[in-house]
Amino acid sequence: MTSSPTTDAVPSRQAVQRRTLAVVMASQVFSGAGLAAGATVGALLAADMLGTTSLSGLPTALFTAGSAATALIVGRLSQRHCRRAGLAAGYAAGTLGGAGVVLAAALDNVLLLLASLLVYGAGTATNLQARYAGTDLAHPTRRGRAVSTILVATTIGAVAGPNLVGPAGTLAEHWGIPALAGLFALAAIAYAIAGTILLLLLRPDPLLFARTTPPPATTEGTESGHGRRFAGSITAGTVTMVLTQLVMVAVMTMTPVHMHTHGHDLHATGLVIAVHIGAMYLPSPITGILVDRIGRIPVAVAAGITLLASGIVAATAPEDSVVLLTLALALLGLGWNLGLVSGTAMITDNAPTHSRAKTQGTIDVSVALAGAGGGLASGIIMNATSYATLSIIGGLLALAVIPFVAASSRQPR
Repeated sequence: MTSSPTTDAVPSRQAVQRRTLAVVMASQVFSGAGLAAGATVGALLAADMLGTTSLSGLPTALFTAGSAATALIVGRLSQRHCRRAGLAAGYAAGTLGGAGVVLAAALDNVLLLLASLLVYGAGTATNLQARYAGTDLAHPTRRGRAVSTILVATTIGAVAGPNLVGPAGTLAEHWGIPALAGLFALAAIAYAIAGTILLLLLRPDPLLFARTTPPPATTEGTESGHGRRFAGSITAGTVTMVLTQLVMVAVMTMTPVHMHTHGHDLHATGLVIAVHIGAMYLPSPITGILVDRIGRIPVAVAAGITLLASGIVAATAPEDSVVLLTLALALLGLGWNLGLVSGTAMITDNAPTHSRAKTQGTIDVSVALAGAGGGLASGIIMNATSYATLSIIGGLLALAVIPFVAASSRQPR
C-alpha cells in the first residue's frame, strides 16, 4: 500500500502552510529592519559623499537594480532547488552589501559605496520574494490573506528601523564611522538573522511540498463570485506592481532629501519614513481580505487612486509641514500595499506550480527595474523642477493602472 501526503507519516498541506507562515513571519520581522536603511538614509549618505543632491537618487537606483538581478537569481534558485535555498542566499548577499556600505563610509570610498549598494539590494529583493513562500500552499480563496500575513510581519522591523537612525548613528560615531552608515550596520545584522531563520527552519519547503501534494479544490469554475475574485492575468498583476513600485520609490527617495533641504532633522525624517513603511505593510490584513472578497481588480484600481491622492498632498504640503508630508507618505505606502497584494494574487492565480518560482522571480525583476528607474529619475526631476512636480507626475502615472487592469478583467483568462 502506497502512502500519500495526507497520511499520518506526512504532514498535511494545511499544517505545512501554518508552519511556513510562522517561519517566514519570524524572518520578516528582522528583514523589515534591514530594508529600512536604504529608504531612510541611503540618499542622504550618497549626497554627503558625492557632494551633490542631483545624484542622490543613485543609491535607490543601485540597490533597486541589485534587487532586480537578485530577484531573478532567487527565483531560479528556488525553482531549481527550493524556496529555502533561494531566500537564504539572497539574505546572505544583502548582509554582505550592508557591511560593504559601512566600510565604504568609514573609508570615504565612493566606488565601494556604489558597489555595496548594488549588492545591498539583494536584501530588498529577497524580502519581497519571501511573500511568495506564503502563497505556495495557500487555498486560492485565501491567497490575498496569505500575502498580507507575510507583509504585516515586516511592519515591526520596517517601522522600528527608521526610528533607530538616531541611536544607530550615535553608536556608529562612537566607533569612528559616519552617523548615516549606522543604519546599514543594523541592516547587515538583521539580514543575517533573517537568512539563518529560513535556512534552518523552513522545513518542509513549501514549494517542494506544493509539487508533491494535490492542489486544494476550488469552485472557481462553477461559481461566478469566485470567477470575479480571480479575474486578472499575469500581465495585469505585473503592470499593477510595476507602476506602483515606480511611483512609490521615486517619491519616497526624494522625501528625505526634500526635508533635509528645508531644515528638518534626521529624527523628523525618520518619523516620516517610519510612517510610510508602516503604511506599506500594516494595512496588509485588511488588504488581503479585500483582495479575496471583493477581488483583485477593484483593489488594484484603488491603488492607482490612492497614489494620486498621495501625489496631490505631497505637492501641496507646505515645506515646513511634517504632518502633511507624513500623510502624503502614508498614502504612498498604502497605495503600494494595495498594488502589491492584488498584483501578487493575480500572478499566483495564473502561474503554474511547475514554473511558479521562475515566473515570480522574472516578474519581480521588472518590478525592481521600475523601482530603479524611478529612483534614478527622481533626483534628476526634482533637481530640474521641484519635489511638488515629482509628486504630481508620480500620481498621474499611477492612474495608468486603472484602464489597464480594467481591460484585463474583460478578457478571457
